[in-house]
Amino acid sequence: MAWNWLKATGRVAISMAAAAAALVALPAQAAGEEGLARGGQPDVSFISFPSPNLASPGAMLTIQGKLSLPAHAIRGAGHGHRKLPAVLILHGSAGVDARGDFYEAALNAAGIATLQIDMWQARGVSNASQRPSAPVLTYPDAFSALAYLAQRPEIDGARIGVMGFSWGGLVSLGAAERLYAGRFGGGRSFKAHVAHYPVCYPWNNASLLAALHTTPAQFGVQWINLTGAPVMIQVGSQDDYDNSGAPCQALAQSVNASNGGIVSVNVYPGASHGWDRLMVPITVTDPYANQGSYFSTGVVPSVQMSPDAEQAYLSRARVVRFFARHL
Repeated sequence: MAWNWLKATGRVAISMAAAAAALVALPAQAAGEEGLARGGQPDVSFISFPSPNLASPGAMLTIQGKLSLPAHAIRGAGHGHRKLPAVLILHGSAGVDARGDFYEAALNAAGIATLQIDMWQARGVSNASQRPSAPVLTYPDAFSALAYLAQRPEIDGARIGVMGFSWGGLVSLGAAERLYAGRFGGGRSFKAHVAHYPVCYPWNNASLLAALHTTPAQFGVQWINLTGAPVMIQVGSQDDYDNSGAPCQALAQSVNASNGGIVSVNVYPGASHGWDRLMVPITVTDPYANQGSYFSTGVVPSVQMSPDAEQAYLSRARVVRFFARHL
């Protein structure tokens, strides 16, 4: 009996000792897990900055965004490390979605900081039908973001690029035009531009814009005298806005002769609008689809957005190489 009691109390003592050891180990384990979770991850912060509201002259918008700094920049802070290049990422008509994070991750891994901004939240836009009436109305957001990034101590203000999807692609292209850089840039311009399926047919298209009682310059689609920064356009051959890669190729050809051949175009065979949106396929309607047929037929065309993972990863690799080369 005594022996059984001794064995039982021994087991209790061992159990209590094991529990105590486990409790002592918990902080170290938690620290280790935190280290694993943070290891190699970017430093993410949520920021805001003012931007002129062209729809209400004299008023300002507060643009919010996500700033991601590569991990090695955090470790090297204060040790004489070179300042980082950065890329501004601009969403499409549907708002911020998976595309921004998809490119952000690869750019951060390559040592490039990123800033994704939400142009719609500041304007109370909840769906694509409420987007601004002209691309030029959001051009100040891009240049205000450029000014914000340039004053960050971690960022090299001379090495900031911009990329965008659809509507954001329009803004990225517009930022490469001297007219808009001069009007909104305050002396600053982007170092490199990427535009994904930016709807190329309206650019410099005076006859189309006449139907809207405006001009390419006023609408935000004048593209004649570029800043000199390299521009890469990526588009799918089955894009329901341009209906092929031909309008983007024609646009590049029209400006390259007088701008030093700085515009390149990659056409992805069989890809739809938004092929790098790795989310479930969707179909939307847009009066600017099908090369603006709505303005002559009154019928709003549909746009198919189908993901293509293989071409999305190819596209992402090209984007990272482009910015690594030019920033």
